Amino acid sequence: MISDIQQSAATRMGKSIEALKHEFSKIRTGRAHPSLLDQVVVSYYGSESSISAVANVAVEDARTLSITPWEKSMVTAIEKAILKSDLGLNPSTNGMTIRIPLPALTEERRRALVKVVKNEAENGRVAIRNIRRDANSEIKDLLKEKMISEDDARVAEEKIQKLTDQYIKDAEKLLEAKEADLLSM
Repeated sequence: MISDIQQSAATRMGKSIEALKHEFSKIRTGRAHPSLLDQVVVSYYGSESSISAVANVAVEDARTLSITPWEKSMVTAIEKAILKSDLGLNPSTNGMTIRIPLPALTEERRRALVKVVKNEAENGRVAIRNIRRDANSEIKDLLKEKMISEDDARVAEEKIQKLTDQYIKDAEKLLEAKEADLLSM
């Protein structure tokens, strides 16, 4: 019972860290990365599709993305979708290939992105603490029902606290790395 609660908490905390990594990957650091266009959708034969579903997205160099649609007719649709997105990118078309040069980040924009990153990290830490609270609540319920002893409950809560500390430390490491990445360009 206790091991199931601990395993569940560890799994959920791991998912919180993965979600934090995913949120950090959406935040642009000035370097070209195909995931930058993940949220951009294009109309493809009447249905909404991601750009990666209708074209090959590649990194040409550190500051340029290259998009090669599967069909020539999709070039203008992809270009319009990128312009309509709130990413502030200006694509240029060269026949079948769309190139997107990424502008350099200003110091002010970097500071604003650091604030966003810190906020996301705090959300991740709060999620981890909420998982700890839920797990401790389940342990207290088992104690009330006399299914475990007080000593077992205390040991289990200590283990969950150690798990929490470990995952919060992981979130801090991710935050430090992303902050350094944003400020180092």
